[in-house]
Amino acid sequence: MPKPRRSNDWGFPRWRGYESERAAANVKLCDRHGCEEVGDCPAPKAPNSRDRWYFCQRHAAEYNQKWDYFEGLDKAEKEARAKAERSENAGYAEAQHYGWGGSGDGSRTQDEMRALDALGLESDADFPAIKKAWREKAKTVHPDVKPNDAEAAQEFQKLQVAYEVLKAAEERREWKG
Repeated sequence: MPKPRRSNDWGFPRWRGYESERAAANVKLCDRHGCEEVGDCPAPKAPNSRDRWYFCQRHAAEYNQKWDYFEGLDKAEKEARAKAERSENAGYAEAQHYGWGGSGDGSRTQDEMRALDALGLESDADFPAIKKAWREKAKTVHPDVKPNDAEAAQEFQKLQVAYEVLKAAEERREWKG
C-alpha cells in the first residue's frame, strides 16, 4: 500500500487556491473557428433547439449584434408587443426612487444633500465653505444671541445636525483617502 502524500496546505483547505487540484480543469474554448479564448457565453444554434454554441465575449457580441426582438412582426404587432412590454415593466419605474436622485456626481448621500440644503450650499461645496456657512448662520440664531426664542433654537439645532452630518462625511472621506 503506497504511503499517502502530504498536501501543500498542511491540512488547512482554505489555503488552497481555486482550481488548485492536480487534475486538469475543463475549459471550453470559443466555438468560433480560430479563436483560442474561453467560451463561456452560450448562444442557441437554432430557434427552439437545446443545442448551443459557446462563444467568448467578443464573438457573443458579434453573434447578437443584429438580433431583432420584433423580427417577423408587422407594424401593428410590433407596437402592440412594445406596449405590452412597457406595461409589464412599469413596476421597475416605481423603483427609481432608490437610485441617486439629486444633483452632483453621486459622491454625496441623500442626508448630506439635505444638510447642504439646510446650510444653503451647492452640492459641490468643499468643507471650508461648509464650515464658513455654518458659522455665519449659527451666529444669527444661537441661543446666546436670541434667548427665549423657540424658533431660533430649533433653527440652531437644525444647523448643528447638518454640520455634524457633513463633518462626519468629511472625516470618512479623509479616512478612506
